[in-house]
Amino acid sequence: MSETLSRPYARPSIKAALAASAPVTLTSVPDGMVGKALAEVAAVADRRVVFVARDGQRLAEVERTIRFFAPATGIIDFPAWDCLPYDRASPHSAVVARRMAALAALTVPPSGPSIVLTTVNAVLQKVPTRAFVSRGSMSLAVGNQKPMDAIVGWLEDNGFLRSPTVREPGEYAVRGGIVDLFAAGAGEPVRLDFFGDTLESIRTFDPESQRTVAARKRIDLVPANELHLSPETIARFRRNYVAAFGAPSREDLLYQSVSEGRRYVGMEHWLPLFAESMETLFDHAGGAAVVLDHLDDEATGERLAQIEDHYRARLQVMEVGDTGHVPYNALSPDSLYLTRQTWDEALSGHTLVRLSPFAQPARADVMDLEARRGRDFAAERQAAEVNIFDAVIAHVAALQSAGKRAIVACWSEGSRDRMGQVLADHGLTGIQAVSDWAEAAALPKDVVGLAVLGIEDGFETPDFAIIGEQDILGDRLVRPHAKRRPADFLTDVTSLAEGDLVVHADHGIGRFVGLKTIEAAGAPHDCLELVYAGNDRVYLPVENIELLSRYGSDQADAPLDKLGGTAWQARKARLKKRIRDMAEALMKVAAERAMRAAPVMTPPEGAYDEFAARFPYEETEDQDTAIGAVFDDLAAGKPMDRLICGDVGFGKTEVALR
Repeated sequence: MSETLSRPYARPSIKAALAASAPVTLTSVPDGMVGKALAEVAAVADRRVVFVARDGQRLAEVERTIRFFAPATGIIDFPAWDCLPYDRASPHSAVVARRMAALAALTVPPSGPSIVLTTVNAVLQKVPTRAFVSRGSMSLAVGNQKPMDAIVGWLEDNGFLRSPTVREPGEYAVRGGIVDLFAAGAGEPVRLDFFGDTLESIRTFDPESQRTVAARKRIDLVPANELHLSPETIARFRRNYVAAFGAPSREDLLYQSVSEGRRYVGMEHWLPLFAESMETLFDHAGGAAVVLDHLDDEATGERLAQIEDHYRARLQVMEVGDTGHVPYNALSPDSLYLTRQTWDEALSGHTLVRLSPFAQPARADVMDLEARRGRDFAAERQAAEVNIFDAVIAHVAALQSAGKRAIVACWSEGSRDRMGQVLADHGLTGIQAVSDWAEAAALPKDVVGLAVLGIEDGFETPDFAIIGEQDILGDRLVRPHAKRRPADFLTDVTSLAEGDLVVHADHGIGRFVGLKTIEAAGAPHDCLELVYAGNDRVYLPVENIELLSRYGSDQADAPLDKLGGTAWQARKARLKKRIRDMAEALMKVAAERAMRAAPVMTPPEGAYDEFAARFPYEETEDQDTAIGAVFDDLAAGKPMDRLICGDVGFGKTEVALR
């Protein structure tokens, strides 16, 4: 009898294969169904499951699907570094923090179904040992007797970076008897309040507003970085570096910085030189079952070739002796990465499950799940005489006639609401919003479920069909959602050139001289040297670079401010007065506008939803806010006064058309 994961009798066969530690291939698993297949495997496995996706973009969809079909399943996210092999850049601190949080989570046995989501790029890279993670973990609870200095020392030793204000994972700040820190894997930072050596309170806070959110009784801390700088690791690095590359030159800034106890940008690419030994993610996962994505073999080969290419490129530069670059002594690939041989050896110690979207002839090690890619309405989208929503309703009717359940998967709550309204306007009855698969499965089969489930392609099994929003409306395009910081504010020392004029928030206009290392509190610190009138100088720690902004006018004739002088403060005071005067004028105009009336206008139901559904881009949070605000203005019965402002290509036209 053929089997499908939508039916409970498939589970015994999967469980038997896992129990026998025999490799198995699950076939007829289309891309949209991978998350559900993983959830079913995890539900019957007596161990943790590691899923190796071929790329990070695919991983995000799989996670969304798991959370819909099996929200109780534990998910551990282990990302790859966001930099190239043998790069000069370091991985982002937030990425490293997520990796360390994942390794720490793997030290705790799962209490239920658990899936580790990772990629080929991530698992091919070696990681710190289990002992390293265990040694670096610490728990704190309210009432603990522990000197604050000991906590700060632990943070320094375990890769946390001191910052004036904590905003990102891996940062900490000290103010009097308060320690702010953003732990690896935590959703928000915490504030530790000490009275003497007693930890009086633990409170979470918003990293943007810095306001307290909620009280906590305890917090578990794990290392924030895969690489620690301590006397022991520095000495080990120096020995291993000299053994690998010989005596360093004076131009070798990596060796010089580490020897002086300073972090160096990109030093993580020499991680094996700091560690006693390295392990793999599979070592941390123990006897987990490993599920390999379709095309994983090809992705592995491409990544290994990329690693080798970058390594050879570094060797060629060193052989040529390019004096225009800081020396880059590259470690051999097998120091930091798995080779094809060690990759195969690592997999051989685990029960393997391979996924394939294609059907295969039945064998003892092949289980056909009888799923296929869902209906794509591309032809209907191109046919002017066909209404695509009528075609969707006809397809739903055909599914229900065949005894199948139909669920329409949309990307957001807004698109789900619009889709439901449009389908209802076209005559579809029996529509119900659902939050997860359990709610969808509980619906009568003649009721269509509307879900928020971001998948690229729908799929169909013998029991149900998922119709994706993209199947109906075409490819979905996504704009960047990250908040954009003003370009005038500096975030990187490399964006400054010697002699540039800058504006310090407290001291005014000065000239950037260069970077200088100075001793402070018994430790070396990298600082930006700024010169002011009278040749006075300010040394600004690089971590406080956000206090600087660019001087926007012609730099040649700008006079420098004098440290301690009144000119800068006077200019700021005059500007504040102008702002107050402008605010008073604006308030007067706003009051006059509030006294007037205007026609009340609301968007036509149905027609507006169908119009908005055809836009190819998913609305960003800011677009949704702007659209809602304009509709509120139009319905308020008062004259509108609103400016929609945004960069080129960020969706102003779509807001206006709506």
